[in-house]
Amino acid sequence: MEAFAITRTDMLNVADAVAREKGIERELVLEAMEQAIQKAGRSKYGHEHDIRASIDRKSGEILLARYLTVVEEIEDEITQLTVDQAKAKKPDAAVGDELVDPLPPIDFGRIAAQTAKQVIVQRVREAERERQYEEYKDRVGEVVNGIVKRVEFGNVTVDLGRAEGMMRRDESIPREHLKRGDRVRALIMDVRQEQRGPQIFLSRTHPVFMQRLFRQEVPEIYDGVIEVRRVARDPGSRAKIAVISYDGSIDPVGACVGMRGSRVQAVVAELQGEKIDIIPWSEDEATFIVNALAPAEVAKVVLDEETRKVDVVVPDDQLSLAIGRRGQNVRLASILTEFDIDIMTEEQESEKRELEFKQRSEKFMTALDVDDVIARLLVTEGFTEIDEVAFVPVDELAAIEGFDEEVGQELRNRARSFLDEERARLDKERVELGVTDDLAGTEGLTPEMLVALGQDGVKTLEDFAGLVADELTASEDGILRTFGMDEDTATDLIMNARVAVGWITQEELDAQRAAEAAAEAGEEAGEEAGEEGEAAGAAPAPEPAGAA
Repeated sequence: MEAFAITRTDMLNVADAVAREKGIERELVLEAMEQAIQKAGRSKYGHEHDIRASIDRKSGEILLARYLTVVEEIEDEITQLTVDQAKAKKPDAAVGDELVDPLPPIDFGRIAAQTAKQVIVQRVREAERERQYEEYKDRVGEVVNGIVKRVEFGNVTVDLGRAEGMMRRDESIPREHLKRGDRVRALIMDVRQEQRGPQIFLSRTHPVFMQRLFRQEVPEIYDGVIEVRRVARDPGSRAKIAVISYDGSIDPVGACVGMRGSRVQAVVAELQGEKIDIIPWSEDEATFIVNALAPAEVAKVVLDEETRKVDVVVPDDQLSLAIGRRGQNVRLASILTEFDIDIMTEEQESEKRELEFKQRSEKFMTALDVDDVIARLLVTEGFTEIDEVAFVPVDELAAIEGFDEEVGQELRNRARSFLDEERARLDKERVELGVTDDLAGTEGLTPEMLVALGQDGVKTLEDFAGLVADELTASEDGILRTFGMDEDTATDLIMNARVAVGWITQEELDAQRAAEAAAEAGEEAGEEAGEEGEAAGAAPAPEPAGAA
């Protein structure tokens, strides 16, 4: 069998060459070589032996040796020896010492050489992957340039130079056809260590990608004078960005548009013609919503900050423009403002208000046993629920035109009587449904909610503890969807129930909440680190909005 010999100088030269080519440390390559020689030595002398190899870092000399451990009582005759046996070789040997038996250098046959090569390649590949992860793990949120290496089923592999990135089909701009060899810019969305090695996930559809592109094109954003507060995108079609200037002399919209639209057009070209509306940010939410619905004109805005819903009234001729093609304009405005926007014409708004007025009036007439006039007066004064009448100070009711203190006190008494009767009725229905007292005693669940839970088969505290938040709040079939409960509140109620039934301890729940809060704070800190500086002071937002 032909043998392969490597000189001492060659050994160090190969290590240097591989380290330079792969961008990893020379020491890692030499350690891989030592492992390969060690494996070959064990193949020759027996895998049961403790054989180790080392390469002198200066001379390149290979040292191969068998190690024996000194013990009081032998359990493995091949790797161990007694103190008496050891003293025959080393007079001062003691328990725990290791004796080294040098072995002659081995010649690599074809199989041994192939095995050694595989070990070296594997170790070098692992080191290269670790280097890639360390290099890119802190670059999440950064825009990088690369060359398309291959496209498979819409998933694009991008050569980033010292690593490869993956851009999934849903992270590519629709109708953008990338092919091998194309240069592409993308956002590093995530870097994860997976079983097959570090994976760098890229995106061209993420809102932060547009934010970073504007940062590159608009010097004022890069310097922190202008900040991109929010971005809403329909990738490849249309986008809205909200900007604010911290310098009263600089128009944030004009700066982002640029001379003759040069700056915004550079971003549009990169995003395959995606139209961009640049909106002035306003701390006043109503003003911001009006700006976000541009280019449509808005007649009136009615906000409900608790439910984050808003009714926007527009002239009849502006309805289609406000909604946009396939609802695109209002959808992007909703994302940008973080409000659920309902667009209606002035006629529709009038009909809606009239219907609400009628329904509230009828509710007061039934519950308080009053005539139409008194019910309408209460609705006109802004009362919407019976409990508002029951617990409002009497002097506020007496201040209503046509009322006096006696009428106000009577209305309060009737409202409280109605609520007591309603509470008793609901409690009776709850008991008939089989909803237990321990569930009824859960803080945060109203009598109406308990009846709804019982009607859906949730009757005990254990039943409730076994739910997940979505089962309570889902818009289509959530048990408590009509009560306006948000997902965070539902989660807190369920977790508290799990503590009450003994599934987890209060300490475990507190630790879990603390960990979630810390993780959320870390994410926010990461996002802020990628933003363009802290807000130093808001200037009044200019009226005009730019579009491209």
